[in-house]
Amino acid sequence: MHQVLEQHIRAKLGTDTAGLEEVISYFQPLELKRNDYLLREGELCRSCYFIVNGVIQVFTIDAVGNETTRDFILEEHWLMEINSFLQQVPSKEFFRAAEATQVLCISREHFMDLSARFPQFEKMYRQILELSYANSVYRINSFVSMDALERLRWMMDHQPKLFTRLSSKMIASYLGISPETYTRLKGKL
Repeated sequence: MHQVLEQHIRAKLGTDTAGLEEVISYFQPLELKRNDYLLREGELCRSCYFIVNGVIQVFTIDAVGNETTRDFILEEHWLMEINSFLQQVPSKEFFRAAEATQVLCISREHFMDLSARFPQFEKMYRQILELSYANSVYRINSFVSMDALERLRWMMDHQPKLFTRLSSKMIASYLGISPETYTRLKGKL
């Protein structure tokens, strides 16, 4: 598992990899079964996660128990509940494995220490945050202006792998529609 992380970091940093072995040594492997939680609403996010393989659903639950999916995090992407991680306040989100998933996790304390000691690691972290923010804003802004069928087409164009890996209920949650509406819209394509 650590080789995937090493390749990912080398791709981000190029030749500036001093201390890479030490950084990687702090990441601990974690295997999740489908529906295992990494984080629940109200808990503190005490780790940063790198997804080696699998899918993590990031979602909230409203007052009547409906799930709303903000994102699905796939292989070779990073995950943390940023506000909870940085401020150590209760999480507003849930992280749950949508399929069997392998992650590497690093504690907040080690993450902060390594970021302070290895500027290139902190630079990579900043790049990841900026890209994540840009992707989230793009998706939110796009989805706001689209009707349900357009959102479904967008997902088919931009994230086709998710259709073979996720349940209809999860996809509907991501698109902001009911499972019944999702089924009806699929028939129109």
